[in-house]
Amino acid sequence: MTNDTVLVPVTIQVPNSQLSFQSKDGVHSATMNVFGRVSTLTGRVVQTFEEPISRDFPDSLFQQSVKLQSIYQKAIPLRPGLYRLDLVIKDVHSGNVGVVNSRLQVPRYEDEKLEASSLILADQIEHVPAKQIGAGQFVLGSSKVRPRMEGDFTTADRLGIYMQVYNLKPDDKTHRSDSSFKYTVKKGDQQVMQFKETGGEMKQTGDQVTIERLLPLATLAPGKYTLEVSATDALANQTISRSAEFTIKPPIVIPTKTAANAAPGR
Repeated sequence: MTNDTVLVPVTIQVPNSQLSFQSKDGVHSATMNVFGRVSTLTGRVVQTFEEPISRDFPDSLFQQSVKLQSIYQKAIPLRPGLYRLDLVIKDVHSGNVGVVNSRLQVPRYEDEKLEASSLILADQIEHVPAKQIGAGQFVLGSSKVRPRMEGDFTTADRLGIYMQVYNLKPDDKTHRSDSSFKYTVKKGDQQVMQFKETGGEMKQTGDQVTIERLLPLATLAPGKYTLEVSATDALANQTISRSAEFTIKPPIVIPTKTAANAAPGR
């Protein structure tokens, strides 16, 4: 965000089966309160947030929806350093409470060095209207990026790839960077896919490039994979890489009912 502030998206996922739903007028509803606190290792509180989250499903979709997950995200501006993150999630109807305590390392980005954000694997990447830029859940800049927390996809899905690259050196004449990006997918030690693109094909703002891609998975067999994204700045002669693991599962087949009409025999 600035030289000494980093935007940290905190994402929480809760199985719908663990929520208590109440039915009224054909709609099943559940509500949970999310409270978060970020503190230094000495105990000084630097950020807090609290928000109620509701989930509503009609009768026709309830049995299917209760097998899915609910996801919530809060983006927090923090200075580089080591923090403690405490989360408390309370089911309003049942009173059940879940608690998560986590170590939170916020990196420091040096001005003269090629840097990159985390590599986010997403199931949705789409541009948002101008009035929603930088605001709302899952919104990073001008895009909505909903992470797939468990990294599980099917062959029918597209793998969303989102990453920001910082401090690219601009050319003195064109004022644009001479950058290239390489995407490598491996299954174990075996490379199964690789492709490249240049900075001219990317969304570039000043010395920053934003990678936004949706990768079809139909050609990949079910299994565990690793995606590595490498960015190279030819003018500064620097390269940086980020990687993330994901799993491909067979597509979910929904059985269909068929009716056979046969003439009665004689």
